[in-house]
Parts: sequence; structure tokens; C-alpha cells
Amino acid sequence: MLYPVALVLLVLTALSLGKKDETLEQLIARADAARPEQQPDLYVEIAERQMKALTESSKGERWEEFRPELEQVVKYCERAQATAIQSKKKVKRTEIKIRQLSQRLRDLKLNVDADDQPSVQSAVDKLEHYRAELFRAMFGLGNKQND
Repeated sequence: MLYPVALVLLVLTALSLGKKDETLEQLIARADAARPEQQPDLYVEIAERQMKALTESSKGERWEEFRPELEQVVKYCERAQATAIQSKKKVKRTEIKIRQLSQRLRDLKLNVDADDQPSVQSAVDKLEHYRAELFRAMFGLGNKQND
């Protein structure tokens, strides 16, 4: 009786370890192919990975890698926001994660080259816009007509 339970636990452990070793490209492909209600979390995970790479590029002063990674953070936050609103799933969680990423970008802005500070601020502004859209979706703001 105990043997099948151990086997199931072993299989589940192997599956969870496999996802941790998943490359960014594999994660992107999985997110694009996922059901709409699963996409917000997957896109946020991609944005978080890109944010980690962005931070590493900043620390290493690899500005040629920094700029495209910044664009990717914004791109996948936008996708997370859009799919959360469209599916009406995980809206609050997506807003929280984007807020955290926005704060990390604000902190990072202080440590980047002066030439890159405007692009980081622009990214922060876009993430804040996505958050505002998520709030509107959560609380039904913007659906009322002005009388």
C-alpha cells in the first residue's frame, strides 16, 4: 500500500524539479500555449526572470544586455495584465506582482547609467499604468458613464 504513494511522490517531485530547470524560452512557449486563466502567472514569472537578468546586467554594467531585458520586463508585464483582465482570473495577484516589479525598477533606476534612467522611468510608468488598469478591472472603475 505504501509503495504506490511513494511512487506518486517521486513522480511529483521529478515533475516539479523539471519545471525549475525550464529555460526562459521553454517558459515563454508554455505561457503562450497555456489556458488564458494560467497565463497571467506564467507571464509574471517570465517578467520576474527578466528582472533578475536585468539586475545582473546592471550590476555587471552590461548596458547592451540591460536595454533589451528592460523591454522584456515591460512586455511580459503587459501580457500578464492583459490576460488577467481578459480571463478575469488572478487580477489581484498580477497587480501585486507588477507593483513589486515596479518598485524594484524604481530602486534600480538609482543605480543605472544616467543615460538609461529615462528608459527605466518610462518602464516604471508603463508598469504603473498596467496596475491602474488592473485596479479598474478589480473594482469596476471606468465602466460608469459620466452624467
